[in-house]
Amino acid sequence: MNIRMAFKVWQRNATVYRKLYRSSIALNFFEPMLYLIALGYGLGGFIKEINGLSYTEFIAPGIIMSSAMYAASYECTYGTYVRMEYQKTFDAILATPIIFNELILGELLWGATKSLIYGSIIIIVISLFGLVKSSFVLFLIPFIFFCGLIFASLSLIATALVPGIDSFNYFYTLILTPLFLFSGIFFPLEEMSEIILSIAKINPLFHLVNIARAFCYGNMERAILTDSFYVLIYLIILLPLPFLLLKRRYLL
Repeated sequence: MNIRMAFKVWQRNATVYRKLYRSSIALNFFEPMLYLIALGYGLGGFIKEINGLSYTEFIAPGIIMSSAMYAASYECTYGTYVRMEYQKTFDAILATPIIFNELILGELLWGATKSLIYGSIIIIVISLFGLVKSSFVLFLIPFIFFCGLIFASLSLIATALVPGIDSFNYFYTLILTPLFLFSGIFFPLEEMSEIILSIAKINPLFHLVNIARAFCYGNMERAILTDSFYVLIYLIILLPLPFLLLKRRYLL
């Protein structure tokens, strides 16, 4: 597999994005900012400090990662499906010297790049709000990309399995929404029962939110050790699956 060829796929998607970025920003940027403003500054006025943080400070790092999650997910579900089934972009690309695995790698890298774009924008915005307390936040950038790779992989798996584009509603409602709500963004899961906490630890977003919170406020120990290990495990497990499942779907 030639990385340079995969980059050509990435470059093609980036070129299209430059023409459509305004509507994409509206979808992926303003929604997380509404969560931050409505819940952080609205509901936060009625909630006491959590772990020494105001409620706005508590949820802000999680908004970075949830924005990255949804950016990759939208791109690698609806975006990839449309390119594959309706626009026949996959057919056109595969008529070139690019092979299927290079095409899928390009899709993965582009989904992760979208996460990086929107996650980085959220970092800048919450920094302007005074919600970032540590310069270690710069080390969060690679983890935003890893978040994108994890959810791009998960989304491409869904794309390989759904019978039609309308079925993505099940993916968002039954998988992404529970991952979003039980990730520790809006309330500390440590205060809940051991059963709930054990289930939450299966959620990759839970570990990514812990990492984001640690880097934003300078608590490095946990981010580097436990949660980073979980992120690595998810990458190892999930990354190979889109290549296998999408190839099987495409060739059938």
